[in-house]
Amino acid sequence: MSAPFVKLFTQPNYAWTDIRKEEEAHPHHYLAHLLLLGLVPPVCLYLGTTYVGWSLAENETVRLSAASALQLCLLLYVSILVGVALIGLFIRWMSRTFDARPTVNQCIGFAAYTVTPFFVAGLAGLYPSRWLAILVLGAASVYSTFLLFVGLPTFMHERKEQGLLNSTCVWGVGLLVLVTILVEMILIWFNMLSPEYLRATVG
Repeated sequence: MSAPFVKLFTQPNYAWTDIRKEEEAHPHHYLAHLLLLGLVPPVCLYLGTTYVGWSLAENETVRLSAASALQLCLLLYVSILVGVALIGLFIRWMSRTFDARPTVNQCIGFAAYTVTPFFVAGLAGLYPSRWLAILVLGAASVYSTFLLFVGLPTFMHERKEQGLLNSTCVWGVGLLVLVTILVEMILIWFNMLSPEYLRATVG
């Protein structure tokens, strides 16, 4: 586990300084963080939906077939990568308005580190539950928002006022990207891949 990852949850202000230095020295430093931690939600969701399952009625457990779960998780992984890249590209585009000149790699890297709480929240996929998902994703949303507003001025070398306005814009676009991609992913999965459910009676 990398030092920036730990500092994001213990010393976020210092973490962004370290991350910026790493990205300046190694432009693709964020890739390992994104590609590896981005696997946490789909892998946990695969295990949870195929081995644990969820209950829609008393004494009944519903699971996904291995093939359906794999399709869902591959779609989720691709959605994560595409979503982070789109947010990073928007940050790059917005930066021109604020006279900052980060590279595309730095912007995508910033997005990848900002959504880290969602990667950690993916552990909840091991136990599929609507209420657990709402609780964990809500907490991840709050902390990602905190990381965004704390980190963007530091990462982009902006004044506080500029950083606040820029962060607000990025937050709005990030939310739009997240909702749009997830909806598209679910529609593709339901309408084009035909998920297979396995129902078992308990007791």
